[in-house]
Amino acid sequence: MSPRSPRNPFSRRSRPISPRGPRGPRVRRVRPVPRTLRARLIAGLLVLLVVTCAAVGFATAAALRHFLVDRLDQQLAEAGGRYAASLEHTGQGGGPDTRAQTPGTLGVRLLGGRVTAAGVVDGDADDTDGPDDEDDRIAFTPVQQRALAALPVGGPARTLDLGGAQGHYRVRAVAGRDGDVLVSGLPLRPAEETVRRLETLELTVFAIAVAAAGTAGALWVGWSLRPLRRVVGMAERVSAMPLASGEVLLAERVPDDDPRTEVGRVGSALNRMLGHVGDALARRHAVEERLRAFAADASHELRTPVATVRGHAELALRHPGAVPAPVRHSLERIDAEAVRMGAIVEDLLLLARLDAGRPLAEAEADLTRIALNAVADARAAGPDHRWRLALPEDPVVVRGDEHRLSQVAANLLANARTHTPPGTGIELRIERERDGSQVELSVTDDGPGIAPELLDRVFERFVRGDRARSRATGSTGLGLAIVRAVVRAHGGTVDAASRPGRTVFTVRLPHCSPEQAP
Repeated sequence: MSPRSPRNPFSRRSRPISPRGPRGPRVRRVRPVPRTLRARLIAGLLVLLVVTCAAVGFATAAALRHFLVDRLDQQLAEAGGRYAASLEHTGQGGGPDTRAQTPGTLGVRLLGGRVTAAGVVDGDADDTDGPDDEDDRIAFTPVQQRALAALPVGGPARTLDLGGAQGHYRVRAVAGRDGDVLVSGLPLRPAEETVRRLETLELTVFAIAVAAAGTAGALWVGWSLRPLRRVVGMAERVSAMPLASGEVLLAERVPDDDPRTEVGRVGSALNRMLGHVGDALARRHAVEERLRAFAADASHELRTPVATVRGHAELALRHPGAVPAPVRHSLERIDAEAVRMGAIVEDLLLLARLDAGRPLAEAEADLTRIALNAVADARAAGPDHRWRLALPEDPVVVRGDEHRLSQVAANLLANARTHTPPGTGIELRIERERDGSQVELSVTDDGPGIAPELLDRVFERFVRGDRARSRATGSTGLGLAIVRAVVRAHGGTVDAASRPGRTVFTVRLPHCSPEQAP
């Protein structure tokens, strides 16, 4: 190939590159698919109906076409070559016999494979013109002449396209008396027009039938699915119930429980399941109530003996006489553990009260002042840590129990101080949400973090992450549980996020604007 020869336009190198590049992502068009059961049933019904109508229309049109073509073949066989035979005498003063022929009948005389005479009967039944009549003359192209010459003599009829105004013909060849071949044909146009009229009629009828069936089917499917919609409504109402804790009354039941229907069997099974779930929730609630009552009673009963033990320890330490050093150390340990046990009892009693749903004090609480006091106390308790405070310019006010909210901030700061090494940076930040509906209080430290397996249970009672953080002093494991209980009692949320070098506890509370404050 010479250097100037044109390249193959379909070669790999000459293909145009689309703007997205040869390896760009392909955008796939997502076709809309019915999602609901009702839409899918209606769509399936319409598809089946359309396919059925199309099959019926195709079958009837094909059967009618086949029937009409067979009639034409039968007419050709009965007529023989009479009209074509009359063309043999066109040179002897006679004319083709058209009186008994169907309008549009084709007659062709072939001799030696060449057309010597041809004519078509026009629509005038009284036509007696000779062969020189302009309406009877017809000319064939070389291709058509070869097709006529190729017709089997005495064989079955075939379809021939004459083109122009004649269109398709059904033709049949027979042997003539003079060694020639006589071809007779009948037009297919009437049959094709009949089939087209049938197809138009079927299309109109089927369109009306599909529209009517679609409307009726939609109404029928919607009526038939009413029991299922009731089951769905019941399930949605049950799913919206708070089942995590507290007393739950599962009075919802499916009205359709007829075992003779599929939906009825599902409804009956759901009703039985709801009964079992209701019994289990009732038993769970009873156990929770007994545990709360036990915790409250035990905490209340332990307060007196713990206070007595502590009082006797303090009294012994104040004895004016000489006390041996080992005895004094033991008394100091007794006093310290009594103080610690008293704090545990108070925490358990507070949790029992919060679990029982006892209301907290509700008043205007200034989170800004709470944060200042909490950080000041934490700095005094942990001077080896680096404390930071980030507050908005305006005071942040919420509705709630100021004492308990102070306990929340103190517990979060104490948790960060206790479980991080000296030198760790701890920040308390207060921010308003953008929509102004909530206030966010967060405590962040850059300590070693919380182990992932403990992060989901960090707000549970008596959970301590010793492996994740260095344990400097003893811990009851109730501080974060109290934080969650108090925050929930105020209608807020609390969560934790941790990774090595960053741990964040975030409290969100409903914001109280100055107009809402009493």
